[in-house]
Amino acid sequence: DEIPTVVGIFSAFGLVFSVSLFAWICCQRKSSKSNKTPPYKFVHVLKGVDIYPENLNSKKKFGADDKSEAKNKSAVPKNSLHLDLEKRDLNGNFPKTTSKIQSSPDTENLSPKHFSERKKDSVSPDSLKSITSLSSEEKQDKLGTLFFSLEYNFEKKAFVVNIKEARGLPAMDEQSMTSDPYIKMTILPEKKHKVKTRVLRKTLDPAFDETFTFYGIPYSQIQDLTLHFMILSFDRFSRDDVIGEVLIPLAGIELTEGRMLMDREIIKRNVRKSSGRGELLISLCYQSTTNTLTVVVLKARHLPKSDVSGLSDPYVKVNLYHAKKRISKKKTHVKKCTPNAVFNELFVFDIPCEGLDDISIEFLVLDSDRGSRNEVIGRLTLGSSAEGTGGEHWKEICEYPRRQIAKWHMLCDG
Repeated sequence: DEIPTVVGIFSAFGLVFSVSLFAWICCQRKSSKSNKTPPYKFVHVLKGVDIYPENLNSKKKFGADDKSEAKNKSAVPKNSLHLDLEKRDLNGNFPKTTSKIQSSPDTENLSPKHFSERKKDSVSPDSLKSITSLSSEEKQDKLGTLFFSLEYNFEKKAFVVNIKEARGLPAMDEQSMTSDPYIKMTILPEKKHKVKTRVLRKTLDPAFDETFTFYGIPYSQIQDLTLHFMILSFDRFSRDDVIGEVLIPLAGIELTEGRMLMDREIIKRNVRKSSGRGELLISLCYQSTTNTLTVVVLKARHLPKSDVSGLSDPYVKVNLYHAKKRISKKKTHVKKCTPNAVFNELFVFDIPCEGLDDISIEFLVLDSDRGSRNEVIGRLTLGSSAEGTGGEHWKEICEYPRRQIAKWHMLCDG
């Protein structure tokens, strides 16, 4: 009787050991599969923009990446993915490269036709030396140069823009004599695609090397598009400083022979005049019995264009102040692509004191921008100390309570 019992015990232990070993092997295989490198490298995923894998037709990158790719080509399998995450610093930025764009292999493979067209736009080392010898007054007028490339992938019907770098930017911070630059790019005229690069800290020669790939744009429509680059310097405590802009009409640019390396001088942004901020129609009613103020934002007209596309997406923020302290805020809905917006939105504010002597109300008309901070188009202040139509309108609602009074007001600088 003891022998069958011992055999049964050993058999049970052997079965448990086999099952455990099989389960351990399965878990190891599953974990190794989950740790494999994904089949694609995604450069950017931004809200509202269709951006897809970057490896298009296995084309080479230009600039400093060519040499590193050539060295690692034999060590990396053909179908594997080479991620540049280990090259980033703690802020997620790539280190600045010192290689010359003019010495890249892509420029050697360019056709004579393209080379003759780009020769006017390229910056040679001699010209860079001449820039350093300019007088101080001429240096102040120089806003730098933007380097980028354009490409169209016919197989995937994708329009590819690579923002390579910028050189010779002016210092926007007077204390550190440097800038924190980044670039916003918009495809005009529809303003549908808006993207921006990361911020590079404390540099006047930022090397972005960021690729944006846009799908769903037929090649026949490329000639009708315009690229608008806005170069800005990040400011943590106030509105970002605008360094300048670059406008690239794509009419006449042929992308049938591959990637085109281009550069353009950064020009000063066309600043709007204060006399052209537009007008705002406001209706006010003061209820003395309930001590409430009813504000109706009716219309806006003749609003200036927010950028070169001529289209704005305006909305209005309403701030209520008591003794110069904001106690309440409201805002309207955004009206898309119009300089003459109709809001018709009503807001009711409770007044914390008797009378309107210490009360003022501020209207800010802003342009909605999904990719960055919203820009102030114009400002209007109504109150007892306000000048012009703002003071007159306020005086009328104080003299005639329970009456809805509407007036047009000119907007001033934001």
